Amino acid sequence: MVKEIDSVLNSNENKNTVYHNLSVSELIEVAVMRKEGMLTNNGAFQAYTGEFTGRSPKDKYIVEEPSVIKDVEWGRVNQPISELQFDRLYNKALAYMTERDLFIYDGSAGADISHQLSVRIVTEYAWHNLFARQLFIDKLENQTDNHHPDFTVISLPGLKADPVMDGTNSETFIIISFEKKTVLIGGTAYAGEIKKSIFSVLNYLLPSKGVLPMHCSANISKTGDDVALFFGLSGTGKTTLSSDPNRQLIGDDEHGWSDSGVFNFEGGCYAKCIGLSKEKEPQIWNAIKYGSVLENVSIDPITRELNYTDTTITENTRAAYTINNIPGSVIPGVAGHPEVIIFLTADAFGVFPPISKLTKEQAIYHFLSGYTSKLAGTERGITKPEATFSTCFGEPFLPQRPEVYAKMLGRKIDEHNVPVYLVNTGWTGGSYGTGERIKLAYTRSMITAAISGELEQSNFKQHPILGLFMPDFVTGVPEGVLDPRKSWSNPDLYDQAAAELANRFIDNFSKFSEVSGAVTAAGPK
Repeated sequence: MVKEIDSVLNSNENKNTVYHNLSVSELIEVAVMRKEGMLTNNGAFQAYTGEFTGRSPKDKYIVEEPSVIKDVEWGRVNQPISELQFDRLYNKALAYMTERDLFIYDGSAGADISHQLSVRIVTEYAWHNLFARQLFIDKLENQTDNHHPDFTVISLPGLKADPVMDGTNSETFIIISFEKKTVLIGGTAYAGEIKKSIFSVLNYLLPSKGVLPMHCSANISKTGDDVALFFGLSGTGKTTLSSDPNRQLIGDDEHGWSDSGVFNFEGGCYAKCIGLSKEKEPQIWNAIKYGSVLENVSIDPITRELNYTDTTITENTRAAYTINNIPGSVIPGVAGHPEVIIFLTADAFGVFPPISKLTKEQAIYHFLSGYTSKLAGTERGITKPEATFSTCFGEPFLPQRPEVYAKMLGRKIDEHNVPVYLVNTGWTGGSYGTGERIKLAYTRSMITAAISGELEQSNFKQHPILGLFMPDFVTGVPEGVLDPRKSWSNPDLYDQAAAELANRFIDNFSKFSEVSGAVTAAGPK
């Protein structure tokens, strides 16, 4: 398969140009010339992704190949597609590529060279290649000329499938072939598909090597002696809370945990930037500069000023920038074993405590649950907050059974005696629309207490419904905030909301049949 791709990329029969490993400035020049977007007044490159402003989970497939058929958790997340169907689309892609300019970027995924995946990103758009340069790890100059990729991603937004002929759900497709070591993307210009397809590949490959792949951010103290992991879904504060000026950033989204410690999969960050301000998130604000890529952020075509508050196109506006733009970041992104693990949730029902300590069984329960809330107005048809569960805080990217990852996490927690905390960055004093969002300053104080070990000195009481252990004191946080029931004006309404949310957890967790009774019993009652 790689030979076939190379024969197309290097063929004299190509009617257009194939650009190999252009520099950032060259990619920007070509992207502007081709009118794929425009430079902003701070030098970043802004592009619109058209119809698709987020991932397309219903259009994602894994090729049903003999070597993977027993290990993949087939179903709604990992939809099977036949080898014949993949080959048909792949041949369409080969023909399509001979007619168009193409851009190639050779890089890596995985800062730990002993677990590194060599990748080649082939794109139809110059700005997609610029995006790849921001998010993946650059190869050394002397390695690039003889680059032999472990996996190749081909992204062709203009190539559309025929659902009847090709067996897809729509004209869009994101297909992983593990035997042919190829990801084929068509019909969508959302660049996040490139990044997340390689994350899915790593989630399949690494467990067999004893490495736990994790959808989390990570940072470390400036003295380098206390790594912290932050698990959480979009909107919970994973990027914001790990970008702490008092600590060094290892990475904002994807990591592995090996026998040696934690390592970043990426060489950049992909921050959600709706409502971004210099005052609230100075590190992210200052990281967006020349070479960065902005997706679907509103821009004035005359002044080229950005409007981060405009949600007309989407709330899922994104900024991709190299981690080098974060002062003091850890490069390469390799560190020791974590001293603390933090699960983040944005509970819009105002039920969860702002911070609570978990037993190991509770940690596995909430890791498998992966709870947060969708808010009214963020998606069509949602008129009130809805509970959402994403296994292991990253269900769309898990090819294997969830229990595989949960058991690995449990072993790691035991081996390294790591405390786990659950932090609610959502609402207090009532649900969304009645209560208020927990102040970011309070959340930062609680996380500081967890990382420093101060929280271990607190007295904890157990929540009667959720079973979580709540501290009675955290420096910088009012006592009335720590117990969510006390923050509600009507405690009976709180109890009702807590019981309803507990039932949602119980219903969701019933699908996990391979976990122990102790883990199941650790959930809400």
